[in-house]
Amino acid sequence: MSRIGRMAIEVPANVKVAVEKKDVTVEGPKGNLSWKIPENIEVDLVDGVIAVSRSSNQKIHRSLHGLTRSLIANMVAGVSKGFEKRLRAVGTGYRAEIDRQKRLVLNVGYSHPVVYSPPDGVILNVGTIENVDGQPHIPITVNGIDKQLVGQVAASIRQIKKPEVYEPCKGIRYEGEHVRMKEGKARA
Repeated sequence: MSRIGRMAIEVPANVKVAVEKKDVTVEGPKGNLSWKIPENIEVDLVDGVIAVSRSSNQKIHRSLHGLTRSLIANMVAGVSKGFEKRLRAVGTGYRAEIDRQKRLVLNVGYSHPVVYSPPDGVILNVGTIENVDGQPHIPITVNGIDKQLVGQVAASIRQIKKPEVYEPCKGIRYEGEHVRMKEGKARA
């Protein structure tokens, strides 16, 4: 049996879970999410505890068992606490701001500003510039209730200007990400 799939999910008091046929709907203080349960996977809600089970021991059902449990647990955590990803834009002259339409405007070394419009359900914030080791760092936070969507938005923002691996080490990176530096060209 799947180790992850057989773990029970505790539902907090401020979260409502509804399981109807092949749909799971989770409502909480931060919003609501729903998901369609795959075939041959059963979800039971008893006394504020969600249990996930499978009907057969086929490989596809074993993998869907753990996936279903993880996705439902993320939905419960998302509507009660939410998810957050932190990024840092590092580079001299780099700027980031949120405009009136709630879009992220980045000046990261291109000839023009890059504008990123977040999807519905995701909130972007830009902090004040901090100097770390002589390099200006601009904190950018991505918040939302859908873990997959928050991660995708953070990855899309990082893709705008990946961290450089040679000396000045400029670019957008996750907070706490270690960028392995490459050696520059050898001099004669």
